[in-house]
Amino acid sequence: MKSNVVKQGIDRSAHRALLYSTGITKDELKKPFIGIASSFSDLVPGHAGMRDLERQIEKGIHSGGGHSFIFGTPAVCDGIAMGHEGMRYSLPSRDLIADCVELVASAHALDGLILLTNCDKITPGMLMAAIRLNIPCIVVTAGPMLEGHCKGTDLSLIRGTFEAVGQYKAGNINEETLYEMEMASCPGIGSCQGLYTANTMACLTEVMGMSLPDCAAASAVSAKKKRIAFDSGVKIIELVKNQVLPLSIITKESIRNAIITDLALGGSTNSILHLLAIANEANLNISLSDFEELSFKIPQIIKLDPSSTLTMTDLDNAGGIPGTIKTLYGKTPEFNDAKTVSGLTIKEIAQRAWVNSDVIRPLDNPITSNPGLAVLYGNIAPDGSVVKISGVDKECLKFKGIAKVFDGEEACMNAINADEIKSRDVVVIRYEGPKGGPGMREMLAPTSSIVGKGLGKEVALITDGRFSGGTRGLCIGHIAPEAAQGGLIGLIKNGDEINIDIEKRILSLNVTDEEIELRKKSFKIPEISSGKGVLAKYARTVSSATYGAVSSIVSG
Repeated sequence: MKSNVVKQGIDRSAHRALLYSTGITKDELKKPFIGIASSFSDLVPGHAGMRDLERQIEKGIHSGGGHSFIFGTPAVCDGIAMGHEGMRYSLPSRDLIADCVELVASAHALDGLILLTNCDKITPGMLMAAIRLNIPCIVVTAGPMLEGHCKGTDLSLIRGTFEAVGQYKAGNINEETLYEMEMASCPGIGSCQGLYTANTMACLTEVMGMSLPDCAAASAVSAKKKRIAFDSGVKIIELVKNQVLPLSIITKESIRNAIITDLALGGSTNSILHLLAIANEANLNISLSDFEELSFKIPQIIKLDPSSTLTMTDLDNAGGIPGTIKTLYGKTPEFNDAKTVSGLTIKEIAQRAWVNSDVIRPLDNPITSNPGLAVLYGNIAPDGSVVKISGVDKECLKFKGIAKVFDGEEACMNAINADEIKSRDVVVIRYEGPKGGPGMREMLAPTSSIVGKGLGKEVALITDGRFSGGTRGLCIGHIAPEAAQGGLIGLIKNGDEINIDIEKRILSLNVTDEEIELRKKSFKIPEISSGKGVLAKYARTVSSATYGAVSSIVSG
């Protein structure tokens, strides 16, 4: 056992003494040491119920023949951090979480890990740590919250708050109704109800084989989730004994399975950043070209909130991720068989699964022939940009409009609130990229306000920042190179014509090459103050969104 380095031999007397001080017995010293990397936090709704899951995992570990140790990691709630300076810290927290787990597990020579996570950046950060450590690991995602209800209307966080604010400002609802909706939108613990980033990453983690079957969609308040937590604790001991390592689970094939599932479900655009970062950590040759290639082959087979009124509860009831795997495996040659931490292969999970094809549609009868996500290129984004097609009305797949340019989210929000955004505008928000932010903030407030004001089909928004998984409408993010690195988005002027053709995967500025060259000669990147501390370090080290906005490049 890896942990023998701290518990065996005469020279380890002091180590054993310190371990005994925690209450451990001599017999327990002989067992595998399993860390529970818990991101519990009273501040984060998706994580506030983790104390119960910690206990279930502990029971499972001890029942399986191991000894557990809980340690903490940071957690940021993107919803609470949204729309102010706090959002700058969200994406940088992903790499910090990976560092935290690596530090504790390595310093204490743990034999295996249960990674207890749920929300947006925590799950990919945990997966990056698992790859880096390459010791047996199982991910337990804590599960989605139930839907809200208000006076006969089903609500989610996005519909009941962010978009409701837009409705209020447009005069469609009164203040009393707005407050009633916000009180009812999030009825309890769990990750937000739709296929936003947290739930997207939970689904993709299960598809990659790092969670037990059904983990992703099982509700945070369900007994089913508790059983999965317990079973994960038991299973990790088996993985330690057999030395089943993350790098035997997370392979190029399993990540491509995740990309296919992401396209089929219409997940959060943030998932592209995170899958690229995970592939980078594993030194696997995965790039935006994989998303581009597969996007022409995979149709969308399910549509969840914010693009419909269906939620994660509906996905769970329809067969969850096993049902999704059953729908994809064997029906498309790109979806590979692979190992999972459960001991079952993808093929075996597909054979055992049940699926409600009214919710998870078959590939030959999809919701749309388009994928849920796509990568766009063009002179504005020579290194790529991303769009959530599942959130775009089919009437808007081709769009030409006139640029209204804003240096930062706040300036854009002021214009939206002052009713300065009109039909056929293309809102351009720049200097919000990984370096330019710094921190690559999500633009949920502007997109939700635009939709709430009834302009969702009439206005496009492009940015070198990113979007919440709750975003819908014609919104294109992750534009690379970003403005702070001299990208063309920094040269766009008010009144320029911008062309968007999602079916042809094009995002272009309709300005002559000669004019662009003239603008380049006079263009100076504004000095961006990142202050000191976390954001300053992040701005110095972060890569382009094209590579996952990671703090270090491992592969290619």
